[in-house]
Amino acid sequence: MKIEDNAGWAIKWMSVNKTLQAVLGTNSLTDPKKLVYLIDIQIMHPLYNKTTKQHDLLLLKLPEKVTLSKSVSPLPYQTEDIVIQPNTLCLVAGWGKIKRTGRKTDVLNEAIVPVISPEICNRRDYYHGEITANMICAGDNRRDSCEGDSGGPLICNGVAEAIVSSGSSVCGNLKRPGVYTRIYPYKFWIVDTMMNNTEITTPIPTAKSN
Repeated sequence: MKIEDNAGWAIKWMSVNKTLQAVLGTNSLTDPKKLVYLIDIQIMHPLYNKTTKQHDLLLLKLPEKVTLSKSVSPLPYQTEDIVIQPNTLCLVAGWGKIKRTGRKTDVLNEAIVPVISPEICNRRDYYHGEITANMICAGDNRRDSCEGDSGGPLICNGVAEAIVSSGSSVCGNLKRPGVYTRIYPYKFWIVDTMMNNTEITTPIPTAKSN
């Protein structure tokens, strides 16, 4: 995820929700000092396919510029066509479930997950050819993203390479690892969309810390 300090944009995937908010400046959703922003515009990729999860990307525009601080800073996203090698350890973060049958957490959690080659992830006993060049698989039977983590970043070498898209309904399924949408293939769409949607449209734009 990246927050653009001069445009107020957030890169994130999730289902379009009219009451969606962005929470910044904290690792806890109940932190009274958190910054809460209403979402000004939600723009889903025009080729998104709900069935295949292809082009699974949603841009969220915040209603105003974000003031950067020690607790609010940009995360760079990948703008080059770099191949992440299999077994590379990357970090995924989110507020999703921490156990297969558990509740969603109040505190931001993170896990180190190994990248899986597309050849393995497309095997018949894995995803049987469903993984495209715009996707990346990562995880094993101990480390995985889970329900509620969608939109969270997959960070490799300090750069957001992809965002959580889908996976098994049973988190930590060795042969149904987490599937992530690569960011690089969409860099031009991201930039063009931001440039073409600079106006503020929300009447009451911001809900500050609560």
